[in-house]
Amino acid sequence: MGYELRVVRESPLAFAELARAIAPAGFELRGSDEIAAAHGGGRHVVAHWRGQLVGEPGSDWHLAQLLRLSAVLGARLVGEDGEVYAVRDGVVEVLTGGSAVEIGKFEEIIDAGPSAWSP
Repeated sequence: MGYELRVVRESPLAFAELARAIAPAGFELRGSDEIAAAHGGGRHVVAHWRGQLVGEPGSDWHLAQLLRLSAVLGARLVGEDGEVYAVRDGVVEVLTGGSAVEIGKFEEIIDAGPSAWSP
């Protein structure tokens, strides 16, 4: 199991609400718990439903998709250690300990696709 990021909302998210909200944004619900996004003719799992949405990103693309999913649901993307991920002025960043670290330009990350991070 990798590092988990959670989609956190002020009001709880019901599964039926999730299913209705994600389709117009281009996400697909597969089975009873997988949320997938398209890239390069394929579909890639970006999150799982476990009473809340949880993702274990394996690339910056997965992280950017989780941010898109969070925005669609009016939520925040929060890491296990309490850091918050966001897009500000078109740049993906992580906010931790009062400072922001830039990860990269959102559109460039989305265009690059789900290439796995190198160890």
